[in-house]
Amino acid sequence: QVQLAESGGGLVQAGGSLRLSCTASGRTFSSWAMGWFRQAPGKQRELVAAITSGGSINYADSVKGRFTISRDNTKNALYLQMNSLKPEDTGVYSCAARTGGIYYYTSSYNYWGQGTQVTVSS
Repeated sequence: QVQLAESGGGLVQAGGSLRLSCTASGRTFSSWAMGWFRQAPGKQRELVAAITSGGSINYADSVKGRFTISRDNTKNALYLQMNSLKPEDTGVYSCAARTGGIYYYTSSYNYWGQGTQVTVSS
């Protein structure tokens, strides 16, 4: 069983930055592939960024060059540094963990956090 907890969301003006954190319980964090997803009101949940246990990274086209995903296995932590934020980045951001499957399918992820709200004002 893995429990995930996000933090770091908030209200920020367009052009600003936020850093999201996700802490995980369990001793096998390093073996899990992780992802950050977001869901805007009235829209489907979408992948923002993903990182494998080996450090391979993928980003949604909409955030490339602005967001950076990273992990610290010594702290059981996942991060998302978000720069140059835009109003369209607004949504609930959730971290998720998977042991297999394809990184861009939400159904591949076994465990999810509760999410943290990010609001970008124009």
